[in-house]
Amino acid sequence: MNGADVLDIARESIWVLIKVSGPVMLVALFVGLFIALFQALTQIQEMTLTFVPKIIAIFISLFIFMPYMSQTMGDFMAFITERIVSLG
Repeated sequence: MNGADVLDIARESIWVLIKVSGPVMLVALFVGLFIALFQALTQIQEMTLTFVPKIIAIFISLFIFMPYMSQTMGDFMAFITERIVSLG
């Protein structure tokens, strides 16, 4: 294994990280933005109003995106396994 192989695996792992965490992070971003806008418009400064909707939205989005996330991780594991087998 040379430096190019290590960089290739590192680049692929960063893309997998972005693809797996991206959808959930975008849901959290949009829900947080909506809650902040709602609080600014109504002048309600309740602390639980900030966290509870985000937690619920993240929990629901994890269930929705779980097949995509597991497929992406499975493909990455197959990629890593093929690289290991090709070295030996």
